[in-house]
Amino acid sequence: MSDEAAEPQTWAQWRGAERRRLIAARLAIPAGERRHHAQRIGAGLDALLPDLAGLVVAVYWPIRGEPDLRPWIASIRRRGARCALPVVLGRDAPLAFREWRDGARLEPGVWNIPVPADGAQLAPGIVIAPVVGFDERGYRLGYGGGYYDRTLAAATPRPCAIGVGHSGAALPSIDPQAHDVPMDAIVTERGVQVHRPCPPTGGPTFGMGPENP
Repeated sequence: MSDEAAEPQTWAQWRGAERRRLIAARLAIPAGERRHHAQRIGAGLDALLPDLAGLVVAVYWPIRGEPDLRPWIASIRRRGARCALPVVLGRDAPLAFREWRDGARLEPGVWNIPVPADGAQLAPGIVIAPVVGFDERGYRLGYGGGYYDRTLAAATPRPCAIGVGHSGAALPSIDPQAHDVPMDAIVTERGVQVHRPCPPTGGPTFGMGPENP
């Protein structure tokens, strides 16, 4: 096998190993500490997004030690935001986002992650994406399906993309490839990193300078 053919396999193997390491590390964080992290991340999101009234925010259902932002989601609903959960439509398709209201009926989706059983399909102005890892340029390491990358690349206009995760998920670089789409900001329990202006989608404009979490 030529060097050119081997190269994609090399970075893919490295990402797979990093995913396993980072997921194991966050699952090892005590539950109380994970809850504290989620509270701090919610506070960071509030600082970054102070007014969400009338905006559609894509959120996520937490799995495998991801920050549980459901209390924060309930708080932004009370302040007038509409929230949506991602729905996988196909292996190579962008995600759809289905409205998630209080008391909405949920059903198992891909990987048994709950998704709204019904509800309007919405186009979010802000996407909150969980990270397995993230790097200094805002690139996100996910689970390897490429769903968020395809979704952000296909969206017109593109929504604001904010990655959230534990600070221990930081990497010097994920070795970004052509298909990788960077986040506009990363929020961890240690602070906020703003990497680029929020796209003009009707959502907020980030006015904060970058901070190292």
